[in-house]
Amino acid sequence: MPEPRNSSESGPENEAGNDAAPDPAVEPEHDKQGLDLAKSLAGRLKGMSPVKPMKRRRRPRIDGAQISSARPDDRDPQKLTNTLGRLMRDQGWEVDVAVHGVMARWPSIVGPEMAEHCTPESYQDTELTVRTSSTAWATQLKLLAPDLVRRLNAELGDGTVTRVNVQGPHTPSWRKGPRTIRGGRGPRDTYG
Repeated sequence: MPEPRNSSESGPENEAGNDAAPDPAVEPEHDKQGLDLAKSLAGRLKGMSPVKPMKRRRRPRIDGAQISSARPDDRDPQKLTNTLGRLMRDQGWEVDVAVHGVMARWPSIVGPEMAEHCTPESYQDTELTVRTSSTAWATQLKLLAPDLVRRLNAELGDGTVTRVNVQGPHTPSWRKGPRTIRGGRGPRDTYG
């Protein structure tokens, strides 16, 4: 079996006739310009305070509900109805919006004939104020008020409307003027 050859015997150095190995005692020559630059920078920094290493700032930890993931969360695009529903719930506008919706659907709730003569005017503190076109319709609506409260609570939720305040037509006052009679009872039902 042939003996392994020494690595110093083979190689391109030996083939070219260069048997000399690099001498570790001889240092390579430095670039004078780079050494001068390093010395000048060290001299300038000598009088300055030492540089503190920058600390990496950690991002604040986000609770589990806000971590982005493949599952849907509140930061994903939402439907407009969901967003408006949440806004109304947070602001406490649910009842007001529902009552205004009832006022818009008034003919379908009370019927077309009654809606022609009675219109809702305002809603405040669970009391709905309704204006009628004549005193006869005001009397009729006062008789139907418990049924109307029941229908409205079915639409809006129990306890939303507790009372219906029925107002007659807007009429001029006959209490002032040159032709008033003291103790007179007024024009009665001339407007309806």
